[in-house]
Amino acid sequence: MEAADRYPFDSRTRHPSWRYLFMLLALCTGASAGAQVPDSVFLTNGFKVGEVTDSSIILWTRLCLSAIPVPVNHERQESTFRHPIDFDDGMPVAQMDGAVAGTFGEVRIELTSVDTSIVREWHPVSPYRDYTIKTGIGGLRPATSYSVVVEGRKAEGGPISRLTGKFRTAPRPDAVVPVTFTASTCQYFWSHDDSVRGFRMYDSMLAMEPDFHCQTGDYVYYDKPGPLAITLPLARHKWNAINGWPALVDFYNHTPLYIQKDDHDLLKDDVSDSAATYGELTFGDGQRIWEEQTPIGSRAYRTIRWGKDLQVWITEGRDFRSDNKETDGPNKTILGREQIEWLQSTVRDSDATFKILVSSTPIVGPDRDRKTDNHANDSHRTEGEWLRSFLADEGMYVINGDRHWQYVSVDPQTGLKEFSQGPSSDSHAQGWTPDDHRPEHKFLRVKGGFLSVSVYREGDTPTIAFIHHDVEGTPVHREVIRAE
Repeated sequence: MEAADRYPFDSRTRHPSWRYLFMLLALCTGASAGAQVPDSVFLTNGFKVGEVTDSSIILWTRLCLSAIPVPVNHERQESTFRHPIDFDDGMPVAQMDGAVAGTFGEVRIELTSVDTSIVREWHPVSPYRDYTIKTGIGGLRPATSYSVVVEGRKAEGGPISRLTGKFRTAPRPDAVVPVTFTASTCQYFWSHDDSVRGFRMYDSMLAMEPDFHCQTGDYVYYDKPGPLAITLPLARHKWNAINGWPALVDFYNHTPLYIQKDDHDLLKDDVSDSAATYGELTFGDGQRIWEEQTPIGSRAYRTIRWGKDLQVWITEGRDFRSDNKETDGPNKTILGREQIEWLQSTVRDSDATFKILVSSTPIVGPDRDRKTDNHANDSHRTEGEWLRSFLADEGMYVINGDRHWQYVSVDPQTGLKEFSQGPSSDSHAQGWTPDDHRPEHKFLRVKGGFLSVSVYREGDTPTIAFIHHDVEGTPVHREVIRAE
C-alpha cells in the first residue's frame, strides 16, 4: 500500500487517524501546516508511556502550537544518510522542515482499566522544559490493559485536544506468559523512507502489537545536517521533528518504550564527558535535554522483569565512560564501576529463564578497525573481554544498537551471541561491506529493519526466538533457542 493510501487511517484500527482529523481541522479553519489555531493547543508529538513495570509507568507528552509539522521542503542527496540539499542552518527554527513549535497550556491524563480509573488533573507546561511534561503513575495492576487519554488545553474553558492509546503492564515475576518485544536503533530524520508517515518500520512493528519496545540510541542526530544542532533551540528541534512523524506517534501511543541514549542523542559522534562542546552545547546540556525529551526515570541503567521467563538489562554507555583515547587497561571503562557492580549483582540474583542485555553499542561485533568507542574495539579490550566472559557465563544474550547493519555474531572465545538490529531505514544502512562475512557472523545483512524477540513455551519448554525483519516487517533471519 502506498504512503498516501495509508495516511488517513490509524494503522491498527483503520479508522481515520488523529493526524488526518487535525489536517481537516486545519483546512477547515484556513490554517496551513505550522499555522496557529487561536486558543487551541495540539498533541502533535504524541505521548510516550515509558519504564513500564507491573505497577507503574512514566508518561511523557508535549503541547504544540500547530496541528501538523512544517512540511519537508528540501530535496535530499541520493547517498548515505540522504542529507538535505542547501539547508540553511540560520533560518528561523519555526520554519525548518518538520518543525513543531511548542506552546503554553496544561495537560490532563487519565488511565482506565476494566474496573479502575486514575486521573492526573490539569498541570501546566513550561517553556523551560520545551513545553513537555513527564509524570510517574503508580498503583497499577500487573498484566492489566489500560486505556490512555491525554488532553491539552490553552486554559480553563478553552478548546480541548485529545489523544488516546493503550498499554499493558508487565506480569508478575512468577507468571508464565508469552511476551514479544521489538528493538530498533539509528533513525536520522532525513533518512525517512515514507514522505508522509516517516519510517515504514514503525508501522510494521505496530502491526505486530509488541508488549514493549527497546530503542537503543541515536534516536536523533545532533551532528548531522538539517540542521546541525549546535544550540539548545536546534537540539530541541531535532526531537520535535522526529516525534512529529505520524508513524512514530501511532506506534508509541500503543507501545511502551524503554529508551537508551547514545552519542548522537547527546552531543556528537563517539562522545564522552571529556569532550569539548558542540557549538554552544556542553555534555551536561545534552544530558539535560535527553532527560527533558524522554520518558525515563532518575536512573539511566535499569532492569525489566516480564514474567518468569524473561528479564532484560538496559545499560548506560555514555555517562560513565573514560575518554575513548585513553590507553586501554583495567581502569578504562565504558560502564563505570557502580554500573558494573549493579549488573553483576542483579544478573546473579535473577531466576529468569532468559536474560538479555540491551546495549547501545556492540559488545561482540565485529566492528570496523578505526572505531574506538565500544567493547568490540581494541580501545576497550580489557573491559570488553571481562564483559563477554561474564555475560556468557551467566547464559545471557546481547542486543546492540549503533551499527548500521544487521547481524548475528558469536564470540569465538566465549560463545556469547549478539543481535544487531540495523538502522531504521535502508538508506541509513552503511559501514560494512555485505560480502565481508567473518567467521563470527551467523547472519549478515547491510539493510535497515528491526528485531523482534518472542518468549513462549513449547509444551513445558521455555523458548526464545530472535527474528530480524526488514523495514516492511518481513522476517529475513530467525534464531530459535530452547532452554536446557
